[in-house]
Amino acid sequence: MLVDAHCHLGDGAFDADRGAALARARAAGVGHVIVIGESLAGSTSAAALAREAPGLSATAGVHPHEAKTWSPAEESGVRALCGDPAVVAVGETGLDYHYDHSPRDAQRRAFEAQLALAAELGKPVVVHAREADEDVAAALRAWGEKLPAVVLHSFSGSRVVFDAGMDVGAYFSFSGMITFKNWNPTVRPSDCPTDRLLVETDAPFLAPVPHRGQRNEPAYVREVAAALAQALGESLDAVGKLTTENAQRAFGARLSSALEEQTVT
Repeated sequence: MLVDAHCHLGDGAFDADRGAALARARAAGVGHVIVIGESLAGSTSAAALAREAPGLSATAGVHPHEAKTWSPAEESGVRALCGDPAVVAVGETGLDYHYDHSPRDAQRRAFEAQLALAAELGKPVVVHAREADEDVAAALRAWGEKLPAVVLHSFSGSRVVFDAGMDVGAYFSFSGMITFKNWNPTVRPSDCPTDRLLVETDAPFLAPVPHRGQRNEPAYVREVAAALAQALGESLDAVGKLTTENAQRAFGARLSSALEEQTVT
């Protein structure tokens, strides 16, 4: 059984076949999907999806691309969503200095506020980091020990972020990038502690080989897990068991109980 630790299942790309995509995921051995919120509206939709199915959980947060919209009203909305049992983490939050869709000071302000919110509520936080390594590392070191878990989503292999993540016991979540021939990171999966490894799709983005160029979907986390298994010199079954146990520990009781119910069934 596998867990897709990061999937934008509420994205419009799934409007035509969301149910069928989930059926394909189940057929591929995916036992649970973390549906990511990237805006207040997106987080509300993610929570609604997660309430509909035992195989889904949600996050609530504002992506760095949307950070310019962060306000007391948005913070209040994210806080309220975090009270829903279906919402297991704050995020996706973080910093993205590649696209700069929001001003960097707005990104930092929203990131800091969401880290503080996660610490206050005792929620894990899902972190996006792109070309902002030093600032992300500083924030992780400032807040990491106050949080129950930090998930470094679609970990790119940055040494700066890795070192900060190691300092705070973060989880390193690998996406379809690890299947790309041109992926040559400084920090490889085998450098990460095995009890901190996760797999994700980031669907509908970053489809793994052999689906590259297509819309990504939760079923394809199996290809990510297979690539991770090859990188670690382990079997797919062993990596599936390992990353599922890690996801249960990172995201908590809701995910554990949902997986146990499926196993019994």
